[in-house]
Amino acid sequence: MDENDFESVDPVDPAEAVDLKDLIDDDDSDFEPMDEDALLAAALVAVREEFGEFDADLADMASTANLPVVAIVGRPNVGKSTLVNRMIGRREAVVEDVPGVTRDRVSYEAEWNGRKFLVMDTGGWERNTRGIHAQIAAQAERAINESDVIVFVVDAMVGATTTDESVVEVIRRSGKPAILVATKADDHNAELEATALWGLGLGEPHPVSGLHGRRSGDLLDAIVKVLPETGSGQSKEGAPRRVALLGKPNVGKSSLLNALAGSNRVVVDDVAGTTVDPVDELVEIKDRLWWFVDTAGIRRRAKEASGHEYYATLRTQAALDRAEVAIVLVDASEPLSEQDQRIITMVIESGRALVIAFNKWDLTDEDRRGYLAKEIDRDLASVAWAPTVNISAKTKRHVEKLAPALELALDNWDSRIPTGALNRFIADLTAAHPHPLRGGKQPRILFGTQVSASPPTFALFTTGFLEAGYRRFIERRLREDFGFDGTPIRIVMRVREKRSRR
Repeated sequence: MDENDFESVDPVDPAEAVDLKDLIDDDDSDFEPMDEDALLAAALVAVREEFGEFDADLADMASTANLPVVAIVGRPNVGKSTLVNRMIGRREAVVEDVPGVTRDRVSYEAEWNGRKFLVMDTGGWERNTRGIHAQIAAQAERAINESDVIVFVVDAMVGATTTDESVVEVIRRSGKPAILVATKADDHNAELEATALWGLGLGEPHPVSGLHGRRSGDLLDAIVKVLPETGSGQSKEGAPRRVALLGKPNVGKSSLLNALAGSNRVVVDDVAGTTVDPVDELVEIKDRLWWFVDTAGIRRRAKEASGHEYYATLRTQAALDRAEVAIVLVDASEPLSEQDQRIITMVIESGRALVIAFNKWDLTDEDRRGYLAKEIDRDLASVAWAPTVNISAKTKRHVEKLAPALELALDNWDSRIPTGALNRFIADLTAAHPHPLRGGKQPRILFGTQVSASPPTFALFTTGFLEAGYRRFIERRLREDFGFDGTPIRIVMRVREKRSRR
């Protein structure tokens, strides 16, 4: 059954359709905030009678925003990524016995002794560098400034170098808690060598073997002790929002970043695949700063890619995970492809806000624009809520219109609906368009609440399973009543367990 079919379902008596409707007076046309509070209190009583205490369920469904961030910094090839893999308990960071494999800042979620936090892997920090190495060092310095705790990694077998001493100066200026780690301490002799690192002035060195896991638990205990209760895992109010530029190879992502930045910040070439690693750039648009991340073009599914394409796809996904909103660039001069739709789906599944930009508009004529409109209606109907902008990165046509579209998408991405207003919406909706009968029974929604924003996520406590079509119908009506342009919506269910018959 399609969600449009629910519009034609005959309405039923509100008292029979949903329990929440009984809590609303028929003559209460002016619904005051106190009435919503009363509705919420009565709804909570009703749902607890059905489900018992469910506060723990709501806490589990809450977002992982505001997690503490632990930055892993140090010289190239001292074992930072190996240590990251050990800390998070899985092999995600790319590791190779060659300096400079990691170039971008990549965050991973970790947990130790019940405390969750984000681990940020960084590129190697070097002094007096130029070109790409200077960019890597700059990103490592940004990681220090954006983190809550700094883990400074030094090679125990090499000892402290002048570069290490320079990093210590940067760490001290940041004022953040710092933990000194001596990696590659694979045996007792290496642990004795690590004692020489006391001279760096960062306190006791923690000898660890990232490869074998030796003393990694002690390090995690030390990290958890200095973690703040609320971290910077989510962008702070007023801080630049993070925007990921996604699209197929050679669609114009780097050209757009250069157009927005006003200079050649990124290498641009007619050969597809020029960008391999994500490139961070602070861009000002109409007096507002944004962090833009130019990513490698996604040519195919990650499991079908090989070599540097495979790792570039992984890094692009990591850059998307760190972003808050994504601009998906589509070549307006060519027909919409399956890969374009796959990239849009990737953004939605990641829970990021979405703006679609049709680039190379200067290469389209009237005929092509007509075909494009039909392709959008046919292939992008499921994301009609996403703002679209027609631009030309080469001529800078309408690139300034991206800022209002980004602001709209992020405002809705961060938005919340009061629980009382949400349950009023659910009561009215289910009274007018109840769920169809399933097995002779009609599932009812007892209670609803928004468990998190970024993206808006709603939990519905029900007496039975809600069909996918009905959930899409609820999503569509949520968008009609509350907006949510530019953001995906997630709806999760808590279905009442069957009661045993006595």
